Amino acid sequence: MTTSFAPLTVAIGDLVPHPANVRSNSPETYESENIAHLKASIAMLGLLQPLLVQKLDGKYAVLAGGRRHAALKELIADNASKGFTAKTKVDCRLVPDDCDVTTALSLAENITQAPMNAIDEFEAFARMMEVDGQTPETIAKTFGTTVAAVKGRLRYGLIHPDIRAAARGKVITLDTMKAFAEHPSQEAQREVYEALTKDGGFLQAYTVRQALKSRGVQVSDDIGAFVRADYEARGGAVAADLLEEHSVLEDAALVETILLEKLGAAAEEARIKLGFAWADAMVRYDYATMADYGRVYPGPIEPDEAAQKRIDEITAELEKLQLEMEDEGLEDGAYNALYERVDALEEEARDLQEAYSAEDLARAGVVASWSSGQVTLHIGLVRPEDTVKAEGTRGASSSQTGEEAPDPGEISYPASLAEDLKTERAMALGAAMALHPEATLDLTLFKLVSDVLASGMSVTQAIKIDARKEYRSHAKMDEIDETSLEQVAAAHDALDLSWLEDARAPADQFAAFRALEAGEKAKLVAYATASTTQSCFARDRQRDSLMHAFEIEIMPDIRAHWTPNAALFNRFKKAWLLKILGEDLGLAQEAVTLASSSKKEIVAFCDKLFAEPFATLTDAQRAAVAAWCPPMMQTAGVARDEAEPAAETPEPDSEVAQAA
Repeated sequence: MTTSFAPLTVAIGDLVPHPANVRSNSPETYESENIAHLKASIAMLGLLQPLLVQKLDGKYAVLAGGRRHAALKELIADNASKGFTAKTKVDCRLVPDDCDVTTALSLAENITQAPMNAIDEFEAFARMMEVDGQTPETIAKTFGTTVAAVKGRLRYGLIHPDIRAAARGKVITLDTMKAFAEHPSQEAQREVYEALTKDGGFLQAYTVRQALKSRGVQVSDDIGAFVRADYEARGGAVAADLLEEHSVLEDAALVETILLEKLGAAAEEARIKLGFAWADAMVRYDYATMADYGRVYPGPIEPDEAAQKRIDEITAELEKLQLEMEDEGLEDGAYNALYERVDALEEEARDLQEAYSAEDLARAGVVASWSSGQVTLHIGLVRPEDTVKAEGTRGASSSQTGEEAPDPGEISYPASLAEDLKTERAMALGAAMALHPEATLDLTLFKLVSDVLASGMSVTQAIKIDARKEYRSHAKMDEIDETSLEQVAAAHDALDLSWLEDARAPADQFAAFRALEAGEKAKLVAYATASTTQSCFARDRQRDSLMHAFEIEIMPDIRAHWTPNAALFNRFKKAWLLKILGEDLGLAQEAVTLASSSKKEIVAFCDKLFAEPFATLTDAQRAAVAAWCPPMMQTAGVARDEAEPAAETPEPDSEVAQAA
């Protein structure tokens, strides 16, 4: 039997909530933000559907339509809403007092008021604009939502009719249908749809988006924004979208042509400024292709009086900035700003102390590529056909000072960082010596008797047999990796120091020492000798062949005693870190992704990577991470043409510290 409800009009002020309304236990349903669109619709169009009410205690209780009732009350309270007062009457339907299906009626009414089918909603919005002549702004006002939200729905409602029909018929998913809105042109949408379904394949949103990318470049894409002005000036076709950021530059070939022209201009500008021989451009920097290219680096030069004055000013400012950066309460923004200032100052100081040789300038060039939304310059590249390796050299040309230039794959470190790396290497070497007491004992005795009995120069300057512990200075001693320190501490704890009691006279101490086992004596001598090793880089086998061979024997892998950490990476330029990740470790994609990150974020990434290599690394990447260290700190397998060139201990203000 069908129950009919008599129509009537009721003043808004006479309406009250009904206790049987199924939404009475979810008050959040009636909160202002949740009925804003309903309030706007009623204000604009009136109450489109009557309320279902029942007479209770002289009032009309709203059995179904509680959200509409809440919206009406807000319209009364809103002084800006004209035409709505407590006396304003609205259409209702009266449920008899003896009706026993009250809760069922409320539930059914709320269920039938479920949101429209998504595609119906999209198409309804589109019809309001195309047929009724409304604008996104008027539609947004009607439904109490934002213009951007309306435009988003409109875009889906304007997808090609065949594609919307496929979604309605469950041939494709709603998400897949939405993916076609990535391109505003219905013709492009239809062509992609037919191409992807011609063999009966199952469509996915991802494959649709990828296919549409070949049909143009969105203006919101970093490349689209970069070339748009030139593209439109040349008459390039633009497929306009309701949402401006989804408009598409349809001529992908013209986009690439303009991009390459702009990259080429940037490369040529850098070539002229630096004096290189050639310039080139590529949209994406291909690490595999560029692996065959060499690279030249500027070598140290003697700064003139004005340059030296500026270098001294930079040094003083850097010291001040380093102190500011140690403030643990520093906000990220301020911290990053300090980093950028440090980078700029260090780069300026290098420019004052370095220059490319004429030979390098004559064969090297600049490649500009697009990376992370900006032009990236790759400086000092040498084409394979221009790479000349003279016999007996490392393949790099001489610098203007006559010293050998850095290896093409090597970073040239500032003097302060180089000196600290030498200290860390000496500490690692000391740990290795303490862990190999027999070999170190032999070296100590050999050094002692050779210096006394042999004629000529000392067999090695690496260790001093003068019973004085070597003083090692380091700018960040409390932040460096502690592996070698822990190993030395463990070696110290294993020593037999019973003979060294302060209460004993030296003669008694000596007697107790002589009574020790030979192995215990070896440990003591090795520990003492390890403490005298001087700061150094990888040895020059020609100038100090003894230590070169000895270090390879006891310290074939410095990473067993030392791990790069944030303290080291903090002192690297951002470009160096990206180069290490992309070229040395084979993490090219990660380098590209991190290029737009702050230096602080890149340092944190590197610190985590070396502390515990990620499970996602390939075997080759994992091996590269496990073996990497700055070239001058390597030992095993360091050939003469790979090792750091030997030189006298540098002056404190020299730019590139050489091997000790």
